[in-house]
Amino acid sequence: MFYDYAKVYIKSGDGGNGIVAFRREKFVPLGGPSGGDGGRGADVILRGDSGLSTLMDFKYKQHYKAGRGENGQNKNRHGAWAEPLVLRVPLGTIIRNAETGNLLGDIVEHGQELIIAKGGRGGRGNARFATQTTPAPYIAEKGEPGQELWITMELKLLADVGLIGLPNAGKSTLISKVSAATPKIADYPFTTLTPNLGVVDLGDGEGFVIADLPGLVEGAADGIGLGHRFLRHAERTRLLLHLVEMQPADGSDPYDNYLLINKELELFRPELAQKKQLVVASKMDYADSKQALADFKAQLGADAEVLPICSLTGEGLKELIYKTNELLSQIPKPAVVEAAPEIKETVVRAEDRFKISRDTDGAFLVSGPDVIKLVSMTDLDNEDTVARLQRIFIKMGLEDALREAGIKPGDLVRIGKDEFEYAE
Repeated sequence: MFYDYAKVYIKSGDGGNGIVAFRREKFVPLGGPSGGDGGRGADVILRGDSGLSTLMDFKYKQHYKAGRGENGQNKNRHGAWAEPLVLRVPLGTIIRNAETGNLLGDIVEHGQELIIAKGGRGGRGNARFATQTTPAPYIAEKGEPGQELWITMELKLLADVGLIGLPNAGKSTLISKVSAATPKIADYPFTTLTPNLGVVDLGDGEGFVIADLPGLVEGAADGIGLGHRFLRHAERTRLLLHLVEMQPADGSDPYDNYLLINKELELFRPELAQKKQLVVASKMDYADSKQALADFKAQLGADAEVLPICSLTGEGLKELIYKTNELLSQIPKPAVVEAAPEIKETVVRAEDRFKISRDTDGAFLVSGPDVIKLVSMTDLDNEDTVARLQRIFIKMGLEDALREAGIKPGDLVRIGKDEFEYAE
């Protein structure tokens, strides 16, 4: 089944914990600290795979958590790094942060990789904290938590040519005749409910990819019918083949139908309506089709080019294929959509590293990534590491800021998921 949109939860691996350890070897008195560092947590990576054509896997599994790094060991042995979690996605997938809408990347090449969430670094073992004044520290860090976020993945088919037109205009029959694609074909509207891709091979390395897309109806730009599901895929094409049935079964006017489709393109995205179009008069085997074509050309204007075809008999298909290839050679391929470069700001003021507010129960809430990370990497059951955390808080100005906010001994302080009782 075809799926072109998914929303999933991603969490990279936590870093492994550093440990407190000392050398305990015969004939080596006062061997000193030997606690190793924890290993780095696993990254979450999206990798382009040309063998995939749908986001179906992410429809049934929406939560992905990468492995954590190994804990450090004695004798200064560091924990192993966790293997990255690689998720395969089809080419043409655009990834965004679900909360902010920011673009994270665009997968367009086979094997292209995008790191969605970096694994947390491993905590340092006590060997890292040895100094001349503290030669035997009982201090070690816990691993850094991995990053977590919700992302959206939107598949936009990578095709050179897109077939547009009202339902039952003959798009599926056309693609079945000019390529090896085998779409469902029937004489009723909305036979095509999902996009189909076909490769047109002209020999000698010439050819192009054509997409048979679900038919449009009035109001498609507002999501009516198959609306956005169609228009999303038309964005990446370089050329649009606009199929117009000369003898519609509902008795509608071909020229009105032509204008309706272009109106929906304009409403959805103006630049989509500016794409090069080749107008194709379809189903020319019907009675009075030639007269209808003459009337249609007169309405378009004397200089308008319209190629008549009949997919069932093969009439005009060769001319259409070579004309399409000729037009594609004149249209450059669109540039790859890239994520905006990350802007890193250097924080020089201590008060900017955290924010203090009050909870509904009167507790003091301390927020800020630096403070939360410090607490999460501190072993709160170890008096030495808690004392180190307090010294860092004093140095960064957190204790002074709490006093200014009116904190008193015995008041509750919340930092992330942890709670503390304030004392002078």
